[in-house]
Amino acid sequence: MTATTRNDTPVMIEGDGVELRTQEIGGDMSVAFVRLPRGADMGPALKGLTDDLCQCPHWGYLLKGRLRMRTRDGERVYEAGQAFYWSPGHAPEALEDCEYVDFSPTEDFAEVVDHIKAQLG
Repeated sequence: MTATTRNDTPVMIEGDGVELRTQEIGGDMSVAFVRLPRGADMGPALKGLTDDLCQCPHWGYLLKGRLRMRTRDGERVYEAGQAFYWSPGHAPEALEDCEYVDFSPTEDFAEVVDHIKAQLG
């Protein structure tokens, strides 16, 4: 069995108020602790992926804020206190300062994180 805290999870992406901490948690899944400041739009960092959208599924819980998720089929707003499933094909934009925890397949998520890091590079 594996457990971690936000503070014990390595920072993978940091800058302009955005913080992504992620670590493999077991069962080929990783946990991510994410902070996005109001106005942060991950769309530009996802350019070059299929449909210019994140192709990794995520299951999680929004701890703080409001977030707009753009998909091929439209948009949906998520608010603090909601558990969520984001299927492949999405791009988040923070409508308020946001914090969330999500769980994702490790290999799929690593590909997206590597792409974002290269875009921000």
